[in-house]
Amino acid sequence: MPTADTVNENAAHIFTECADVLRLQKANPFRVNAYLRAARTLRSLEADVRDILEDEGIEGLMKLPGIGKGLAAAIDEIARTGRLSQFDRLRGESSPEALFQSLPGIGPGLAHTIHETLHVDTLEALEVAAHDGRLDDIPGIGSRRAAAIRAGLADILRRGRRYQQTAYAAPSVATLLAIDERYRRLAAAGKLPKIAPKRFNPEGRAWLPVMHTNRGKWHFTALFSNTARAHELGRTDDWVVIYYYDGDHEEGQNTVVTETHGPRQG
Repeated sequence: MPTADTVNENAAHIFTECADVLRLQKANPFRVNAYLRAARTLRSLEADVRDILEDEGIEGLMKLPGIGKGLAAAIDEIARTGRLSQFDRLRGESSPEALFQSLPGIGPGLAHTIHETLHVDTLEALEVAAHDGRLDDIPGIGSRRAAAIRAGLADILRRGRRYQQTAYAAPSVATLLAIDERYRRLAAAGKLPKIAPKRFNPEGRAWLPVMHTNRGKWHFTALFSNTARAHELGRTDDWVVIYYYDGDHEEGQNTVVTETHGPRQG
């Protein structure tokens, strides 16, 4: 079992690398420094973050210096899975297969089969499949394993939903469209740093432009969709995924697509 030192240090290491990647991608220094402050707090912490989560939940972590609600939720994710999905995404390594492997009873092979068979990319979508019978139909998943997966999904998603704000304000549609327009314009002009996504990129080519920017209290990260569906439909230079974060590093997400039919075309 990992010790407090290894769990805390792993979270601190991931936060430090997040800061390094964000700095290279020309993100807001506020975000860079927030990760560095959180890393320093974790390295100086004598208690095991898992004990704090067990005793006090996310609220206990939020009492620590430099740890807001979003960063506390990130520490919780690292403590449970050993990974941080946001960091994987920043490095172009985000994949549904890795996400599904955070669940009990799912290894690399089964994670790949689930993704290829069900065409789901998120835990929320997998939860739907787990309850409507599609998951049970996949070869290699018996009733006992399916029950374990459903229980794991319920635990992880319950935690995430529990820590969401009751009334979490999102950026306006006009703001999201402005971010989308700026990203497309700068990407077309070749003025954005590029990352080499691990998925659908056997050559390891750095082709995916990434943009970090700010509007008011919001910090935005925008990049073209690199999902299987986007590749299947030839939309990897059209669908724009926009992640947004507030001052507490709580994250939301929207995808902007270009309408090709009807009155909203273009």
